[in-house]
Amino acid sequence: MSTYDVTDELLVEEDGPIRIIRLNRPEHLNATNHGLHRGLAELFPQIDADEDVRCIVLTGNGRAFSAGGDFSYLDELSHDPRLRRETLGHGKLIVTGMVECRVPIVAAVNGPAVGLGCSLVALSDIVYMAESAHLADPHVAMGLVAADGGPVTWPLLTSLQLAKEYALTGDRIPARRAAEMGLVNHVCPDTEVLTEAIACAHRIARLPRQAVEDTKRILNLHLQRAIVATLDFALAAEDRSFTSPELRANLDRLLSRRTEGE
Repeated sequence: MSTYDVTDELLVEEDGPIRIIRLNRPEHLNATNHGLHRGLAELFPQIDADEDVRCIVLTGNGRAFSAGGDFSYLDELSHDPRLRRETLGHGKLIVTGMVECRVPIVAAVNGPAVGLGCSLVALSDIVYMAESAHLADPHVAMGLVAADGGPVTWPLLTSLQLAKEYALTGDRIPARRAAEMGLVNHVCPDTEVLTEAIACAHRIARLPRQAVEDTKRILNLHLQRAIVATLDFALAAEDRSFTSPELRANLDRLLSRRTEGE
């Protein structure tokens, strides 16, 4: 197996010609911190360079796919412009890395996929979702703009009206509803979601390699055009939103609640 240089917040497992990538902060429901965010930004060029890879499966370790942004990390970003610039740069690399990745990405959504987790689902090529799982992009409710989230990708996956509704409200999207909307491909029993995603990845891996990779590239050119048109503005808007009084009030409330619960 090729050696991947990844942060501790990611696990890479070899299964023949596929790689299983696990978000690895299970004690925090795989909430995004700096290590996980940076690790994802650095991951996809390494996958592209691994000539033995034909498909990847992206999932979460433990009970969640990813429960969104770690509040302490968001607090750091709100206070540290240098870290924020670095993180927004990583966000751009995650989006472009997934869209331009030469091999298909199959998501196994084993639990809640919130915030960045929801974005990773939208940027995957085929999505299997556990019956009990849900999607949500609560950036606006927090006072943030989701530069790499639903506003960028959802209009190509579902109707513009539905994209607006769930991006503006941050409401949860249960698995069955997500499938009806076209945000996921398959809803599975919780215990079968990873197995089904891995089986799909192996089916793809057995197909003619060049045809698979070129077909993915053709399909994702539609998505890439949308990203080119929106991403720079979205990143600038997210940067501004980190200094908003609404975000500060929400973070103070959530962090104080966490402190009281300790």
